[in-house]
Amino acid sequence: MNERLKAFDQYYKETGIEQRKLIHAKGYWHEVFHCWVIEKTDLEWRIYLQLRSKNKKDYPNQFDITAAGHILATETIEDGVRELKEEVGINVMFSQLTSLGVVPYSIDNEKIKDYEFANVFVYVLTGGIEQFTLQREELDGIYSANLNQFILLATHKIQEIEVSGYKYVNDLRHDEVKQIGLEQMSALPESYLQEFIPRLKKMLIEAT
Repeated sequence: MNERLKAFDQYYKETGIEQRKLIHAKGYWHEVFHCWVIEKTDLEWRIYLQLRSKNKKDYPNQFDITAAGHILATETIEDGVRELKEEVGINVMFSQLTSLGVVPYSIDNEKIKDYEFANVFVYVLTGGIEQFTLQREELDGIYSANLNQFILLATHKIQEIEVSGYKYVNDLRHDEVKQIGLEQMSALPESYLQEFIPRLKKMLIEAT
C-alpha cells in the first residue's frame, strides 16, 4: 500500500507530502480521523469499541475507537467519514457527526513513531449493535460498554469494565460478555484519553 499523507510540524503547519511508511518511520506529524459511536438506550448511554483484527500489524486484538483512519493527501477531514462506512458499515453524512476538535498525541516506541493530529468526532447511533457490518480485514469484533463506566476506566477510577458484543472466530460469530481493562486498549495512549474524555463529557452535558 503506497498511501501518501500530508506531513505537518508540531504546530499543525503543513510541511509536505510523504509516503505513509516514511511518515511512521520518521515520526512526522499527520492527520487522522476518529469517530466514536455512542447510543442512548432507555437506561444509559453506551459507547462502541471495535476489536482490532488479530492479523493487524499494529495493536492486534486490542479494543479501539469505533472507526478511525488516516486522511490521505488528496482528502479533506470531511472525507474521513468514509471510515465509518468501510470499517463498520455505518453510512452517514459528515453533517451528522459532532466534532470534539483536534487532539494531538504521539506513540513513540521501538515499533512505531506515530505522531497524529486526531480530528475527533462522535456519531449518535440508533438501532443497536445489529446496525454494524464489519470490515473483516480490519476488525474481528464490535462491542459496547456503559459510557459512564468507560469514562471511569479511562480516568483510572476503576480497573475493569464489562463489554458486550461479538467477534468472529474462523468466520463464525461468537456473542459474548467480558471484562476488559486499559491493557486491552493499548492503541489509546494516556495523553489522548486525557484530552478526549473531558470533551466527550462536555458534549454529553450540552446534549441533555
